Amino acid sequence: MNKIIAITGASSGIGLATALKFAEEGWIVYAGTRHAERDQTKYSDQPNLHFIEMEVTKPESLEQAFEVIKQKHGYMDVLFCNAGFGLLRALGQATFEEIQAVFDTNVYGVMHTIRAGLPLLRKANSGHLIATTSVGGLVGQPLNEIYCASKFAVEGLLESLATYYKPAFNIDVTLLEPGAIGTHFNNTVFAHIEKTGGIPDDEYKQTYDTIINTFSKRNSVPQTSESVADVVLQLVNMETKPLRIRTSDKAEAFVHYKVSNDPTGLEGMLNTRKLQLEM
Repeated sequence: MNKIIAITGASSGIGLATALKFAEEGWIVYAGTRHAERDQTKYSDQPNLHFIEMEVTKPESLEQAFEVIKQKHGYMDVLFCNAGFGLLRALGQATFEEIQAVFDTNVYGVMHTIRAGLPLLRKANSGHLIATTSVGGLVGQPLNEIYCASKFAVEGLLESLATYYKPAFNIDVTLLEPGAIGTHFNNTVFAHIEKTGGIPDDEYKQTYDTIINTFSKRNSVPQTSESVADVVLQLVNMETKPLRIRTSDKAEAFVHYKVSNDPTGLEGMLNTRKLQLEM
């Protein structure tokens, strides 16, 4: 029986690299994008790769996509909630529209995706729910508070789901936590700054300058999307799935003080499960 994975945010970056990797490994891949026809034409040489319209801020788009998978297969082995974007902006500077846009995609988009895809995961013999968060979902960072808050929210969401999805539905839950990645993601973040007037000359300016300088130095050789895709492939093949997994040594070092007592998150989650679900 073919293994089936659906991936949101698969038009570029980690999502696209993962889609290509899994298709090459013989999985049937449904790659969520806003431009399905364009992307399908570009990768028409990949017989296992199917681009499908998935707009995570629109529940009806997700419902239609998962209905296609239901009609063709009736189940789904892995759901990879990967769509997201960043915002480098102080809370005191950000507009409500900017804050709302981050949470619409990074938080509510994940919720919409899980709600729509859960019935198909439950139909698999052993389902696996994965969501891309970030080291910023574990460690707060200066002027990145809005993005970090959205990723902290997803961490809390999936950690909670993990306490009962396995015993109730036989679905494993994992948070994928990359550090800096060599994708269009960071370029988009900085492009947004330029598009909205650049870095204001205000009380945050000195902090902005320092952050951008140190970010460039610390991440002169960022991790590639392809190497993250390798981690995802290794992850789905693990016999015991971790709750949390970092994708590089740099990411591991960055969150060390937060996770040193429970690197995979399994011990804490299992303790919560025991306290609340076992009589």
